[in-house]
Amino acid sequence: MDGAQDVTQLLAAWGDGDQAAFERLVPLVYAELKRMARRHMYGESEGHVLQTTALVHEAYLKMVSQQSAKWQNRAHFFAVSSQQMRRILVDTARARMRQKRGSNAPVVSLDDAPTLSLTRASEFVALDDALAELAELDLRRSHVVEMRYFGGMTVEETAAALNVSVDTVARDWKAAKAWLYTKLNKTGRETAGPRG
Repeated sequence: MDGAQDVTQLLAAWGDGDQAAFERLVPLVYAELKRMARRHMYGESEGHVLQTTALVHEAYLKMVSQQSAKWQNRAHFFAVSSQQMRRILVDTARARMRQKRGSNAPVVSLDDAPTLSLTRASEFVALDDALAELAELDLRRSHVVEMRYFGGMTVEETAAALNVSVDTVARDWKAAKAWLYTKLNKTGRETAGPRG
């Protein structure tokens, strides 16, 4: 049995309530989750307290709460994991921006670590806001961006996760990048958003 099939079977068992399946799943997916976390953290300043391991563990805690989720396959699991990591970083960025403005608003658990420079935080929030707007216009294209840019998934993996053709993903990726570029530049915000 290949690794992808094994992961898919363990995900199905976990979704059916088998906690032991989740325990066997973690070692099989941990390296990929760390790679995804490194991609999310790319460009952060040297020496910040939050490391990729902390991001993986925070996402892990969120994933454990989704035990009853019906995972389609390995690609679906990694897509949701990537989305969780993005949300953690966006929540952290928003909290840091609130603190800069002097707000006493409650912060997410990762805010104890200076995860993002304030400039990078505002760029990350701007990209997240644009992705939220894109999701309202075209949910599939926003998922393509999440999977390709944040998750580092290939066109083929993204197509499998979304159950669409490779050509559809390629078209959606191209259109979404153009839309995001226009949106982010139109609002006067620049970001290190999707380019590749």
